[in-house]
Amino acid sequence: MVLLAFVGCGGDDDDGGTEADRRGVGAACGDSTDCKEAGQTCLPFKGGYCGVADCTADVDCPSGSRCVAHTDGKNYCFRVCFDKFDCNRNRPAEHAANCSANITFVESGKSEKACVPPSS
Repeated sequence: MVLLAFVGCGGDDDDGGTEADRRGVGAACGDSTDCKEAGQTCLPFKGGYCGVADCTADVDCPSGSRCVAHTDGKNYCFRVCFDKFDCNRNRPAEHAANCSANITFVESGKSEKACVPPSS
């Protein structure tokens, strides 16, 4: 009975992942069929990045991600994070993403950080 109560708490999956992890936001990919969430595509970054391109607001993004204006001139839904570990649960070390505060959210006033994938 105690085990059931423990497993039911917190809202994370069995291995400690978040909703964004379950949805595959920010995961490495070879093509769009590798992305779990409907509407996500494999974005053209080194190692791929499951997300959404051309967002105009956070509402366009899967849960656990926000719309970011990237330095390449496009908007993408990037996974929000607290530290680099958050960004790389679903990415290999050679294509690690960084948890960065040096980003521009499309919706101003955000104080979060986002997982920025390595450029191609």
